[in-house]
Amino acid sequence: MGERGWRFPEASDADAPGENVTPDPVSGHENYTHLRDVYFAVNPSYSGRFTVPVLYDKIQQTIVNNESSEILRMLNTEFNDLVSDKFKSLDLYPASLRSEIDAAHEWHYDLINNGVYKSGFATTQDAYERNVVTLFEALDRAEAHLSSSSSEGPYWFGSQITEVDIRLFVTIIRFDPVYVQHFKCNIRDIRSGYPAIHKWMRELYWNVAAFRETTNFLHIKRHYTRSHTQINPLGITPVGPVPDILPL
Repeated sequence: MGERGWRFPEASDADAPGENVTPDPVSGHENYTHLRDVYFAVNPSYSGRFTVPVLYDKIQQTIVNNESSEILRMLNTEFNDLVSDKFKSLDLYPASLRSEIDAAHEWHYDLINNGVYKSGFATTQDAYERNVVTLFEALDRAEAHLSSSSSEGPYWFGSQITEVDIRLFVTIIRFDPVYVQHFKCNIRDIRSGYPAIHKWMRELYWNVAAFRETTNFLHIKRHYTRSHTQINPLGITPVGPVPDILPL
């Protein structure tokens, strides 16, 4: 993300190599270089933020939604008539666990998902210390849950994968490569400080292809370290940790 917001890099771009690096694939968008082009095509007078992700309707040529938690909920059920039974049967928000899922989301989002940002973007020492301590208290709580006998199985709720695994994973997988140094979240790291969280994260990454195939550590590190000039004005990207993620 640069001065003009999120861009569609080409595979040949030196700073964004890797698979799944493509221009906007929607027909008629061949000249779109940035996500802002999509927003303005939908509404030329749009004055809000150009955020990701975006759920786009190619038939109506409009943005349906740009809030990740809502898109996740939509993808769980709204397209079941278009997918195979294998995927239709997957329910990430099962009725039997909804109250527990909602409760987990509430503190995960505020204290962990958003906690890294509240720590990293703090502009005073007091605000930073208050938020980073709260963040690690929440990680301690997550570690205790994943260490407990009630969590037997690879997922947050044991044998059943849910929204909670997806929404927590995206923060935890970035923690050691980015948040420890870039956002000063360095009371502990995941790989040496939280064995149960570390095991949960690695099992998702290595055993569920969807997690591994949508994680690009180079893109993650370069986005954060080269987009937040107020934190890292020279845009230098650290080499480590090596490896990005440990094997099972």
